[in-house]
Parts: sequence; structure tokens; C-alpha cells
Amino acid sequence: MDTRYNPTQRASRTALAVLAAAVLVTGAAWHQVTAQSATPKAAATVTTPITHAIAGGRDSYADVVSAAAPAVVTIHAQGKARVSPTQFDGQDPEDLMRRFFGDQFGQRGQRGPRQFAPRQRAIGSGVIITTDGYILTNNHVVDGADEIKVELTDDRSFSAKLVGSDKPSDLALLKVNASNLHPIALGNSEAVKVGDIVLAVGNPLGVGQTVTMGIISAKGRSTSVGEGGYEDFLQTDAPINHGNSGGALVNTRGELVGINSQILSNSDGNIGIGFAIPVNMAKNVMEQLRTKGKVTRAQLGVTVQGVTSEMAESLGLKQPTGAIVGSVASGSAAEHAGVKRGDVIQSFNGQPVHDTNTLRNRVAEAGPGSTAELVVLRDGSEKRLSVTLDEANPEKSARASDDQAGTDDNTALGVSVAPLTPELAARAKASKGAHGLFVEDVNPDGRAAAAGIQPGDIIQEVNRQAVRSVDDLRSALKKSGNKPTLVLINRQGNDLFLTVRPFNG
Repeated sequence: MDTRYNPTQRASRTALAVLAAAVLVTGAAWHQVTAQSATPKAAATVTTPITHAIAGGRDSYADVVSAAAPAVVTIHAQGKARVSPTQFDGQDPEDLMRRFFGDQFGQRGQRGPRQFAPRQRAIGSGVIITTDGYILTNNHVVDGADEIKVELTDDRSFSAKLVGSDKPSDLALLKVNASNLHPIALGNSEAVKVGDIVLAVGNPLGVGQTVTMGIISAKGRSTSVGEGGYEDFLQTDAPINHGNSGGALVNTRGELVGINSQILSNSDGNIGIGFAIPVNMAKNVMEQLRTKGKVTRAQLGVTVQGVTSEMAESLGLKQPTGAIVGSVASGSAAEHAGVKRGDVIQSFNGQPVHDTNTLRNRVAEAGPGSTAELVVLRDGSEKRLSVTLDEANPEKSARASDDQAGTDDNTALGVSVAPLTPELAARAKASKGAHGLFVEDVNPDGRAAAAGIQPGDIIQEVNRQAVRSVDDLRSALKKSGNKPTLVLINRQGNDLFLTVRPFNG
């Protein structure tokens, strides 16, 4: 994946392929400032060291590192065809090293005949979770690998088996047959607060285990990197770089609160914006992978959108929080529970729903078949609804939602559309003379969402065929069949091509 900054601010995943990625960040990593000692004054003064800069603080986290570091391992993954393209980028590591370090790298620039390895390699990090050898890491560290080795801090090395992986959460579970392991203590990411001090432990740039410190900068972040990903990231300014992927983010008690996963950067190096998967989400995924080798999630069967300030005022809400229901799928759990279009979902099982991402994650983790309580706001009144959740099936979900919505929806993309009127064009800030269909809602589990189509977009063409009506859209999609579909949209006056891919399986 291209990790360079772009207007959509995509985050880059932080696994390292050999040392290739390291040189891409040398502009930041190797610029050192040497502190110059001040010229001594004639009358030198004696200063007394400050015991604690902050009342009740501490001047060392060595005990925290001693507790957590033995549980963090280095992962070496190899594969024939692919090991996540973000880790290698098709470049020769030696060429890149020489590009930045010149002839100082490797026999002062002398090298034998060029040899291209037939296999791709990646380096990342992982965390020992149990004494019997289960290790948690990122899916993108081991994706496509057919050989995985784990290196411990005591220099022991073991072959690892991939127990299971989950692309939507970007997590994978490994297993090694080893003794005398030191599993990490699991914390509670729900208890983490913005401003808490955290330490990131991993193997950045392949230099060896490294510990960095920062704070929790934000919670509940979504970077929309994964395909239909379930994201609820902890954001931190603790330096995270390529190779830290799958490593530990720990609190000051040495407890795991997150699995380091991504960075946001315009230089391929750390700029203080890193993301970790909350340990509570990781626990749920890990247990399912351990017991059944796959992850199943629940769904309500609705399309939702966030509540804006303007909506909040008209709905009588004090704050723009919650998720407003755009459509309800026929025969879905939500329909059986009595959820209606226009309801504002405010809480799920007693936990507040801040936005659509919060709702999606809470529903998914509840599990298929479980019963949950919804609190919705309808026509100014609160209603409590009991819902028995269905198992999430992206293809079924998208199509059921569209069928229920009627003639304004197409049955393949997972969107609700309307003919473009002058009012809608103005609302979308469309280019002059723009034509097409205005996207009102997008099913988060549908093909359109995975492609990046958003509410407010204008669908103008499908496979180079102009779209001016719902019938045009359906006809164009029918012709594309079960193949990737090229869609031209207009977003706030800018034309953008997106590829909508068919569902797998």
C-alpha cells in the first residue's frame, strides 16, 4: 500500500520488509541535532536535580519495560507471491541503502552480480499472549506468507503456525511450540483515557527491540485503510515506524492496551500520529481465531449515517451524537425489533453510541444470535427495543438493504440514490453541468463502501456509460456482471474514478 500522504490521509501500515522501508525515513530518522554546551560563565552556579518534574510522577519506566518487553517478539515472514505489498514495494533493499548511505554500505559499495531473491520477506512484531505459545500480530505482517519465524528477546527462534487471520480487524494469531515464555498482562482499553502515558514496544526498521514513549492522543479513530475494516483505533504520539506492526502498546503498569498497527505520515516515517488496535477488540478476535479459526460478527441490518450539528438541532438533540437510520433491511434483525427509518440510535446494550463506527463495532462484537437493547430517539421520544442479532454477511446485507429501500436503490452496490436535482447538486457542491445520481446512503457492509463511495457523492458513469437514472445504473451494473466495475463519481466538484469489486465467494 502506498504510505505517502494524500488528500484522503490514508494511514500506512507499519510492517517492515527487510530494511527497504528504513531508508525511506532517513530524512527524519538520521537528522540528528548535537546539543552544544553553553559557554561557561565566570561564576558557575550549582543546580539541584529536580526529583520529579510532575508531582506524583516518576523518572523511570524501567520496571514497566522489564515486565512487557520479554513478551514482544520479532516476526520474519516469507512468501512466494506476496507478503502485503506495503512491506517491499518491489525495490531492492541494497539499492535503497546505497541511495542514502552511499559506498559506506556493504564493502564500500563493491558488490557481486545482482541476484534477485525469488521470495519476498517482511519483518514485523508480535506479542506473546499465553504461556502455551499463542502470539498476536497484524494480519498485514503475515498476509500471504508460507513461512513464519518468531524471534524472542532471549535470542531463541521458532517456526510459527498461522492459527487464523482476520482482515477486517487486521489481526492474526500465531502459535509456537515453546516453553518458558513470558506472556504479557492484558489491560482494559475501555479504561484508557486521552492523556494517559503509554509505551510502544517493537522492532522498528529492523534495528532490534526498541521502546518509545508517548501519550494516548485520541480514541475511537478510523483510518478506513482496510476493506470494510472494523476500526476503533487508539491514537498515540509514541513513535511507531515500519517494523512496529503487531507490537505492543502498554500502559504504565506494563499491561497491553493496544496492538500497534498503522501510522499516518507524509514521509514514510513517524510524525507523531500512530494507531493501535484496542486490546478489548483484539481479545474478542483472538479468542474466536483460537477456538474456531475464523471470526464471525453480528449485524443489525440497517444503513446509518452520523448526526451533524444541523441534524441534532432539528432532532432535538443536545449533542450531535448517535447514528441515524437511513434504511432497514427487509427481514433483518432491526426490522423484527421495530427499528424504523429516521430513528436515532443512541445506545447499544447500555453503552453510548457516539457515531456510526461505534455502533458497527459494538454490534459486531456482540455476536450473532445475542440479544441486545437499543435506545432510539423517534419523533422526540425515547424508545427501548430488544433485538436478536443476525450473523453478518456483507453480500446478503447489502442486497437485503437495497431491496427494502425500493426503486431508489440498486441491488448490487449497497447504496441508496436519488435523481440529481438542482438542490442536491448545490448540496453536493457539484461541478457546473454535473449529471448523475446523488448518493443518499451507503451500506457500510456493501461493495460501494469498500470502494470508497460516500454519501453526498454523485455517480456519473459506470464502466464509461453515462448514468442519469436508476434504470441506467442498474443496466450498467448488469452488463459488468461479476467483474470489477469502474465508477466515475463527482465529489465536491472533483471527478474521481473508483473500482467497485465483486464479493468473494
